[in-house]
Amino acid sequence: MSTPSSDPYRDGTSTVAYGVTTFAGALLTVVAVFQILEGITAIANDTIFVRGLNYTWQFNIQTWGWIHLIIGLVALATGIGIIMGQTWGYLVGIGIAGLSMLSSFMFMPYYPFWSLAIIALDVLIIWALCNQISNERTV
Repeated sequence: MSTPSSDPYRDGTSTVAYGVTTFAGALLTVVAVFQILEGITAIANDTIFVRGLNYTWQFNIQTWGWIHLIIGLVALATGIGIIMGQTWGYLVGIGIAGLSMLSSFMFMPYYPFWSLAIIALDVLIIWALCNQISNERTV
């Protein structure tokens, strides 16, 4: 008579966890490319962005371009690390997505709809990575 297996991955948890992790890594990579493109655009031609009212976090558009470019490059490396299964990528991914949300929030007066789209994607990334960390702890 066979006994039920005590293998925690038998119920498909491993497949779901892998899917969520891959989703988070791919989404972080896409957001990173958006950040890099936004940064390059702001550095190369800062007249594209609308300059509205003065606000608290007012920087030169080119300074914002460099900020977005650096965040994008770090996020790209982190997204690739997550897709490759590197464990450091989960926590770094959560941190870089949070930093990306903060910089997009502060950049909102210059490009509001794009900033809101990036913030929404960052929320999905953080949810997916936290879900993955949660699944690993319960297994």
